[in-house]
This record gives sequence, C-alpha cells and structure tokens, in this order.
Amino acid sequence: MTEPAPPSTRRWPLVPTIIVLVAVAVMIALGVWQLQRKNEKEALIALFQRNTAMSATVAYPELPPVADAFLYRKSSVVCLEPVRWDPRSGTDREGMAGIRMIADCRTGAEGPGVLVDVGISDDFAPPKWSGGTVQGTIVPGPEQPTVMERAMGKGAPARAMLIANAPVAGLRASAVPSADDTPNNHFAYAVQWFLFAAAALVIYILAVRRRWRP
Repeated sequence: MTEPAPPSTRRWPLVPTIIVLVAVAVMIALGVWQLQRKNEKEALIALFQRNTAMSATVAYPELPPVADAFLYRKSSVVCLEPVRWDPRSGTDREGMAGIRMIADCRTGAEGPGVLVDVGISDDFAPPKWSGGTVQGTIVPGPEQPTVMERAMGKGAPARAMLIANAPVAGLRASAVPSADDTPNNHFAYAVQWFLFAAAALVIYILAVRRRWRP
C-alpha cells in the first residue's frame, strides 16, 4: 500500500519576490520624484509669469546656459550682421501660420552671436535685412536639448532667442510664447509610475497564487 503524498508547502519564491519588490520600489521612487519635479516646474512657471509682467529691460544673455531669471524679460541687442538664417514654422500674433525668420547675428568681431526672430514670412526666402538694433522678448531658443541628452550630460547648453517687438519690413510680427505654455506633465507621469507599481505587484501576486493551485 502506497503512502499518501505529503501536502505541498506554499512558500513565496524568495528571489523573484525580491526582484519584484525592488522594481516596485524603484517605480514608486520615480513617481515621488515626478511629484517633486511638478512643484519645481510650478515655481518656474510662476517665475516666468513675473518676468513677463516686468517692463524693465535686462542685458541680453549672449552666453549659454541662460538663467531662468532672463527668460520672458524685455531686452535689446545690436545685430551687426545676420550671418545665417534658420527658417522655422511658426505663427504671427494674429494666429496665422507662416515661416519664422530667425537670424543668427554677429554682435562683434569675436565672441558668440545672438538669435533674433525678426518676423513671420509666407515663404522661406530670407528678408532683405542687414541688421540693426532689435528690441523684444527673451525666450528659449529653438534648439533645446532633449530630456535624454540632459540626463546623459551630452546636450549642448541651450541658447536664448530674442523675438522682435516690431518685425522687419515685409514680415509679420511673430507670436511671443506664453509662460503658461511651459510643459508641466509631471503629475501625469507620477500617476503612471504609481499605476505601473500597483500593476506589477498585482500581476505578481496573481501569478504566485496561480502557481499554488493544485
């Protein structure tokens, strides 16, 4: 007569459980970090809003990186000569689409130049403009490092750009970005990380319980 098989012991698998718990802890930490970034971004947007409301001018920051205290402030530069044109899509202050004419200007015999958005055109032909004094608003330049480049320390420092108050002859005034347009999706990212953590934990528990079924 054969003896009955001993009852199976139900034990949590140690190594997989540790791996899952570590992964869940990392996802929760990322969610908390996104909430912290949300508060930082809200403070940054508030700073930009205060800068927009200021009427006093500041010296144009020619050297990157540009401090946040300069963005959305009023300033002026002297463009001795536009050495390169960088046409990009954009809109004028009436909301009509067109081509932004961005000039990379020489400001001296040596040293860095400045980027100036001199207006909106209907085509890619650069305007007949040889330079001069430009008054406008400092905004982030068109070439900004990506999140991955910033995280890896490989992104070049971002340059600022001056959007001219008055466009050059033949162009329409470019729309000035609003401080409220600064992206702040960190709360949504935090919720996603928390949901990922909860989902991973639930899926793992269900998988272990399924393994225990006779």
